[in-house]
Amino acid sequence: MSQHVAHAIEIVSALKAEIGKAVVGQQAVIEQTLTALLCAGHVLIEGVPGLGKTLLVQALARTFDGRAARIQFTPDLMPSDVTGHTLYDQSTQRFVARRGPVFTHLLLADEINRAPAKTQAALLEVMQEAQVTIEGEAHALEPPFMVLATQNPIEQEGTYPLPEAQLDRFLLKIRIEYPSHAEETALVQQVTLNRIADKLDVAAVRTLIKPSTVVGLQTVVAGLRIEAQVLDYAVRVVRTTRTWNGVAAGAGPRGGIALVRAARAAALLAGRDYVTPDDVKNVALPALRHRVTPAPELQIEGQDSDAILTALLARVDAPRS
Repeated sequence: MSQHVAHAIEIVSALKAEIGKAVVGQQAVIEQTLTALLCAGHVLIEGVPGLGKTLLVQALARTFDGRAARIQFTPDLMPSDVTGHTLYDQSTQRFVARRGPVFTHLLLADEINRAPAKTQAALLEVMQEAQVTIEGEAHALEPPFMVLATQNPIEQEGTYPLPEAQLDRFLLKIRIEYPSHAEETALVQQVTLNRIADKLDVAAVRTLIKPSTVVGLQTVVAGLRIEAQVLDYAVRVVRTTRTWNGVAAGAGPRGGIALVRAARAAALLAGRDYVTPDDVKNVALPALRHRVTPAPELQIEGQDSDAILTALLARVDAPRS
């Protein structure tokens, strides 16, 4: 293992520990969010309100001295409210660009499915191009740039569901579950001890690195070794989703790309400079669950994409060495 990779592993481990000071429990969610950041990808977070999504974003931004912004998506939100627009400056008698909240490092798009398709598409275009066009002029976003979009899995009234093609733009779909009894007890104690109201507190989180270091970590992850048989295994998993019984639509080629990218980041988080079949398995659900559509008959029976992928992973042979 090179000294460069070993140093990257130390940094990532320290980042994970710092985020854990603010976000009680939810270790899988923290790891998957870091995985996406290390891949320069975006995440869709699904979970009921009050599980710490905003706190997670603020804690992550603090660890690398990054800027964080939040947009509450509503039915009347316009694309310019996200990207920005031009204003006429009376003092200079010129039109000037007013940059929107998307000009940040970490953007929390809260309840993205409450905004109409036009506004959703504006954000997704920014995610893909890493730049914003205002009145014909392109403005590049400063790296690292990451969107963490949330949606409520229960309350669907008055929402505009993301089309499958747009869901495919997210590297991972993360599900936040309720904490365990011990974690919830620790959370309630932490939030209520000598505090007024329930304001978010990331004061305990230290700033360890700069944004430029995150870009360097992304370069390290992109260069991690993956053997031909492990790459073949990831591709076989994705291709099997297209022929699996009970799947109406399987994952496309972007699914395989996401799976390999995420597996590389998972390897670094595990302290290795090479990818194993277990890394592929560990990220398969968040990387593919939003790219696989169960057939209507399975949905009626209560089987979701996670159940399908779990069964599929048990049947696809993984390389042993």
